[in-house]
Amino acid sequence: MAREAGVSTATVSRALAAPASVSEELRRRVLETVERLGYTPNAAARNLRGGRSQMILVVVPRRANPPFFAEVLRGIDTVLSAAGYSVIMGNLDQEGAKERHVVEMMAAGHIDGAIILSGKVPVSGERSMLDTGLPMVSICAAAEGTHAILTDEGETIVEAARHLVGLGHRDLFYVAGPDGNANERIRWAALQQLFAELALGDVRVRRTEGNFQFSGGVTAAEAFLALAERPTGVVCCNDEMAIGFMKTVQAAGVRVPADVSVVGFDGIEFADFCEPTLTTVCQPRYELGATGARLMLDLIKKPGPSAPTTTLLANEFKVRDSTAPPRQPRPGEAPAKAAPGDAKPALVPLTIS
Repeated sequence: MAREAGVSTATVSRALAAPASVSEELRRRVLETVERLGYTPNAAARNLRGGRSQMILVVVPRRANPPFFAEVLRGIDTVLSAAGYSVIMGNLDQEGAKERHVVEMMAAGHIDGAIILSGKVPVSGERSMLDTGLPMVSICAAAEGTHAILTDEGETIVEAARHLVGLGHRDLFYVAGPDGNANERIRWAALQQLFAELALGDVRVRRTEGNFQFSGGVTAAEAFLALAERPTGVVCCNDEMAIGFMKTVQAAGVRVPADVSVVGFDGIEFADFCEPTLTTVCQPRYELGATGARLMLDLIKKPGPSAPTTTLLANEFKVRDSTAPPRQPRPGEAPAKAAPGDAKPALVPLTIS
């Protein structure tokens, strides 16, 4: 192979494993020879000599939100594949069997590092993945002891709420994420701080828990429809719940945004194609994954302990068709009320005065 290309074996290795270390002319000559001869590098032997597996573990939550995480995973895979790495998925479950398995994989040296999307470092008994000393990066939610790639989610959910208040909405409804979820805690805390700082005594905020799924939006909509006096502005902790909410209230005859304005969070593709199109906070999902993958490659190149860092990427708030100023009741018109016999919704009321 080296003889056919007219270069040394070391140059062939560099051209294939680290193309930036050779000239473009040499790299082109080697690749042309590879294609002509049908040469396939012995990856296993190369990895054994380098003490690496060329495998990265990606740990996702038990219910990895597919519309959101698909682009994050694409960013991870694109960067790692281009560098010659393969990705192994570790999907955590409630029983802990898979959590134990991924910890054992890492401890056994089968992988070179882990990217965590679950916000939690897997543990097995008293052993944690952190104990292996291998590079670890968390994306979307910070996992303790890891380098983190996050977005300014607190600031941008506040921007979404300010948008509704600026349109004139004074009775708001917040559809939260799962109880205890790291992203939910950040977003709800930011919203609470917003209303406390602005001292908006005429703004009422009511909150109901969700699950980051379409079904959570449906349940929240049913609670909304059962209210004696319905809020005019709704902030959903993610787009899936926002879309489920809109579909359900519209089926009950409530118009969006004429009767209620809705904002979401994430910027998934469905937000562009639902009716009406969803006003939402768009997260840079592909870049989250790509940035995390690039950081992982840097950590592998420079082994050894390093203090955890946090990289913050900017979100973008996009106003679409699901928000508008609240409709003013016509003279003599009563506020929208729940249908007789509707169950009382499980709400946590919050009035800021």
